[in-house]
Amino acid sequence: MKKFINKTDDILKESLSGFATAHADLVSLHLEPNFLTRKTKAQNKVAIISGGGSGHEPLHAGYIGNGMLDAACPGHVFTSPTPDQMLAAAESVYADKGILFIVKNYAGDVMNFEMAAEMLPFEHATVLTSDDCAVINSTYTTGRRGVAGTVIVEKCVGSLAESGADLQSCKTLGDKVNQRTASIGVALTSCTVPAAGRPTFDISETELEMGVGIHGEPGRKRESMREADEIVIEMAEAILADFKAKDLSLNQQEALLLVNGFGATPQMELYLIYHAATKLFTAHGITISRALVGNYVTALEMAGASITLCLLDDEIKRHWDSPVHTSALRWGV
Repeated sequence: MKKFINKTDDILKESLSGFATAHADLVSLHLEPNFLTRKTKAQNKVAIISGGGSGHEPLHAGYIGNGMLDAACPGHVFTSPTPDQMLAAAESVYADKGILFIVKNYAGDVMNFEMAAEMLPFEHATVLTSDDCAVINSTYTTGRRGVAGTVIVEKCVGSLAESGADLQSCKTLGDKVNQRTASIGVALTSCTVPAAGRPTFDISETELEMGVGIHGEPGRKRESMREADEIVIEMAEAILADFKAKDLSLNQQEALLLVNGFGATPQMELYLIYHAATKLFTAHGITISRALVGNYVTALEMAGASITLCLLDDEIKRHWDSPVHTSALRWGV
């Protein structure tokens, strides 16, 4: 295993310290328990808190700031944060209008956020993200996995909260964005969790894992490597089938297309995937009017990518387009 590490047990603390120092104008780091907050506490708004295992950077700490999150709770690599982290974060950022947790649908995350919510003295609600259409159930989740679509939920809900909306309105929008979003990923290589010291799964140079999860969980099936257009066709068909199953109309529909890298895929290849996916979705009557291409929800150094499609309406467009100022997303400011 070749990684830039001192001691495995110290990697999270040292990484968080580096992040907080590099972005000292945006975030503050709190230790024991670990959580990050906005540098300047927002006033009189619903406080948006997310979190999850580390190794998916810039998710979630990279989305702290004006127009998105108020706080993030990082667990150890691919490990859920603990309820005490969430409670401490909530107490730190509470701004008189309630707490909204945005939680990816993994069993550990759901359980720990539920435990924290039960102990909160404030009004609270939860949005559960479950955009991964690759699998319906797995041993890692309580249903569909929450993956790159989480970024879209955090952006839109963060915008609405910034406008002064109440807690129920923020939850309603988050649930709607999640319902109108579908993702699927493909891996060309595994990743190596530092504490394990070896790849999470074995895959040959002639294979790919279709529908892989962001922790290296198994996908739909192991397949032969082939041309990019053929891979994207299979991914796009899964997304289109998912919307059809939800009875969501696609004809003359505007959409946001997010092509997300898993950590080791060059931008050149991500834009190639974006080009192929745009052609396919356009052929099905979908207009791609918003785009995001890059590393937004990674899996350490995994080579691979995911495609996320979010069906837009006027409300979602307005909150996606609104100003945001975080270390990983920044526009309109």
